[in-house]
Amino acid sequence: MKRVLSVLLLALVMNSCAEKKITYTSYTDYPAPVEANLWLSYSKESTTFKLWSPTADEVQLHFYKEGNDGLPLETHPLEIDQEGIWTKTIKGDHHGKYYTYQVLINGEWLEETPGIYAQAVGVNGKRAMVLDFETTNPKGWKQDKGPGITSPNEAIVYELHIRDMTIHPESGSSMPGKYLGLVEEGTKGPNGVATGIDHIKEMGITHVHLLPTYDHYSINEAKLDSAQFNWGYDPQNYNVPEGSFSSDPYKAEVRIKEFKQMVKTFHDNGIGVILDVVYNHTGRTENSNFNLESPGYYYRHWDDGKLSDASACGNETASDRVMTQKYITESVAYWAKEYHLDGFRFDLMGIHDIATMNEVARTVKKVNPDIFVYGEGWTAGDSPLPIDQRALKKNILEMPQITAFSDDIRDGLKGSVFDEKSTGFVSGAKDTEESVKFGIVGAIKHPQISYSAINYSKAPWANEPWQSMSYVSCHDNHTLYDKLKISREDATKEEIVAMHKLANAVVMTSQGTAFMHAGAEMLRHKKGEHNSYNLPDEINQIDWNWKVTSANVVDYYKNLIALRKAHPAFRMTKATEVNNNLVFKTVENGLISYQISNHANKDSWKNIYVIYNANKKAVNYKLNGEWQLAVLGDNFDQEGTQRVTGTIAVPPISMCVVFQK
Repeated sequence: MKRVLSVLLLALVMNSCAEKKITYTSYTDYPAPVEANLWLSYSKESTTFKLWSPTADEVQLHFYKEGNDGLPLETHPLEIDQEGIWTKTIKGDHHGKYYTYQVLINGEWLEETPGIYAQAVGVNGKRAMVLDFETTNPKGWKQDKGPGITSPNEAIVYELHIRDMTIHPESGSSMPGKYLGLVEEGTKGPNGVATGIDHIKEMGITHVHLLPTYDHYSINEAKLDSAQFNWGYDPQNYNVPEGSFSSDPYKAEVRIKEFKQMVKTFHDNGIGVILDVVYNHTGRTENSNFNLESPGYYYRHWDDGKLSDASACGNETASDRVMTQKYITESVAYWAKEYHLDGFRFDLMGIHDIATMNEVARTVKKVNPDIFVYGEGWTAGDSPLPIDQRALKKNILEMPQITAFSDDIRDGLKGSVFDEKSTGFVSGAKDTEESVKFGIVGAIKHPQISYSAINYSKAPWANEPWQSMSYVSCHDNHTLYDKLKISREDATKEEIVAMHKLANAVVMTSQGTAFMHAGAEMLRHKKGEHNSYNLPDEINQIDWNWKVTSANVVDYYKNLIALRKAHPAFRMTKATEVNNNLVFKTVENGLISYQISNHANKDSWKNIYVIYNANKKAVNYKLNGEWQLAVLGDNFDQEGTQRVTGTIAVPPISMCVVFQK
């Protein structure tokens, strides 16, 4: 009898809470159902709809026939529980039905929203759809798996924008700018050169990094007959592929099927797929999906209530709040599970807190141990989040499973991205050698690095070398070719090309994780534009004629990648290995050399000697003992058929590699 009375009392309390709105004095007072499943629960027998909105007065669910236009077919009220979760289970098979939620707060109905956990949406992402995801899987999907790696620095990461790769009229693609166009095999460009996925495979790339490919605001998917371009750093629906890259953005299932087919085709060709994710801010604020569910909660504010803006995009998300951390972690894990992704690049990772990033890494590695996570270890502005809690580059020591971009080696090689006239090691600057050396060892503690002389970091920030992402250019700022041309107007075309090759030669022989901007291998340029996020195809597209006119440069990059992949000494996994086996020999203005010894990382070569000559004149470099020549200028010979003793002439602005077996 007592048990029955207790149950009745609990029911009365819950009903009272549902009828009487609770007032919270702080976001930290909100109920935090971290163990709750807030995703749509679908079966052929019923579907359960869920929304976390603890301050709502009412929540409605609207059903629609289409993903856009038309009035609701049905409207259902949802019921709230003690943790602020509104739910409704509706019997029957609702596969293919579009829906929205609508929240009443303080007597005002907010705009309709697909919900932040939406997994399928119609055109322009306004309405979600109930979907049986089994129907979206390509043939063989259950057996699909990306390439296995034991350490992130085994990867050769190639950053691309889906539209850029195939939109040029001479790309040979029958589906330009689309998911399936990117992985269309057998496409040919001018003079019959391989394009698209065949080119990526030909280069030896192991992982493609896709610029934001979740659903974003900027592109009007209803007007795909007009040329539109945007990088996509304005998130709308985080858990849904972008519709403008699909063949039919009106049908919610199509973008999902085609995204999965793209991933599978890359995997079938031995290439992993990394997604660029932007959880640090939303494209809209007041009427973002976050605010249409639980106003204010998902964002950081200053003490005066003003939105903080460390993203420089109008807002920043509060990753350190319990339900935001839950959302980010589950969202990344969802992409890993449902779409078989192999890695994630976090935009402005420094806005997130260390605890959230560590939780993300732990969670996705449970899905797939080969997944790796990396990001920008900085912010674009100040934040209320204390510096010691931010996932900044200097705090990577506290994030043992995460890699950060090294702006130290980037700007050390080519000059500051914030000063277009600034030069670096390859373009003739003095006193940049320590920054480059720091990049070579992967930002770890090394006895031969003078940390006070490094451009940005005055202390080691990586536990292990693979935690440093080695790169010299990416989608942001000028392309490498444009940067070199602008900063060295006095240089000849041949010298610019030599600088270009040497810069990425350093990247590909450094101990960090190698990263390359798509098109760099064919001297990609953007006509001098430094921020092309919304500029037309004319500026952003890969012009496949470049592959013909720069064929020797393409071959050079191909050989660089092959050298790195063939020799694990260039990608040691432990800081102790690097310290025990890598010794710098000569360091002076425009010249760096070092030796890797002892069959490092089980390399077939016992000793490797690397010389970077950034001078405009050849350098006669003295070697001790007999060596076999692997790289000299543009010539690569991994068999080492030519033997060298005494002095070797290293050509101007070039790399030399010799070895002993």
